[in-house]
Amino acid sequence: MTLRHFQIFVAVCDNKNMTAAANSMFMSQSAVSQAVSELEEYYNVRLFERLSKKLYLTQAGEKLLSYARHIIGLNAAAENEMRALRKKGNIRIGASVTVGSCILPKLVSDFRRESPGLTIEVTEDNTSRIEQMIINDKLDLGLVEGEITSSDIKSRPLTDDVLVLICAKDHPFAKRSRIEPKELEKENFILREVGSGTRKTFENVMAENSLKWTATWTCNNADTIKMAVAEDLGISVISKRAVSRELEEGLLKAVNINGLIFIRQFKLIYHKNKYFTEAIKSFTELCLLKYKDLTEE
Repeated sequence: MTLRHFQIFVAVCDNKNMTAAANSMFMSQSAVSQAVSELEEYYNVRLFERLSKKLYLTQAGEKLLSYARHIIGLNAAAENEMRALRKKGNIRIGASVTVGSCILPKLVSDFRRESPGLTIEVTEDNTSRIEQMIINDKLDLGLVEGEITSSDIKSRPLTDDVLVLICAKDHPFAKRSRIEPKELEKENFILREVGSGTRKTFENVMAENSLKWTATWTCNNADTIKMAVAEDLGISVISKRAVSRELEEGLLKAVNINGLIFIRQFKLIYHKNKYFTEAIKSFTELCLLKYKDLTEE
């Protein structure tokens, strides 16, 4: 049975006449009669008594009429809701910690000013978890700094991000303009958790330069790292964006390392089969326009 069958049936009930129902629906009387017959055959009941050229609903017809009106009402409600969503829109965005604290708030603020009727839901986690949530259709888009491992995920670059070595203002490194890479092996590191883009960038650069390190504290957020380093409990490598205020205020010190550069890329990611609504298209265009000097990977 189709929605059309129920609409025809309700029209016949309201008009109490096949011809009048056909006219109201711009159909032939034979098509209306056939639709009613198909309903009766499908449910194996008689819906109308035909007495003296008049139609009278049977008990089964009364019962089906109640369901038919409910079904038609639900369909109308669904259509209205979908149209409203198309106009308003909803976007589920995942952001890794550094992106979530450094660039996403401004993007969301700009987007809301341009599209006030749209709703944005933000989830902050490390890159690997954001990637998995996109694969599982828990998120529409991701803004991350870590490496993507799944071939089902498409990636578009946004901007480069430089990481810096930070230490407490009273740490011996703070008094020097730069240090040698080998000196890092004697220090205790306070690092992000495995799976974060910051941790992965740090590990890759250290491994490429055959440097060992000791991690004495693992954190899943930048604030804890900054506080622990400020208390001289260890040193860390973190996005320069994430510590700009602390560096400016002198709470932390950034130290250059001879021959060592920690750099990674912020990326916009999404599932390769993702259907882009107008809202998602608009937000994606805003992100790419913000960093329009970069091209697609």
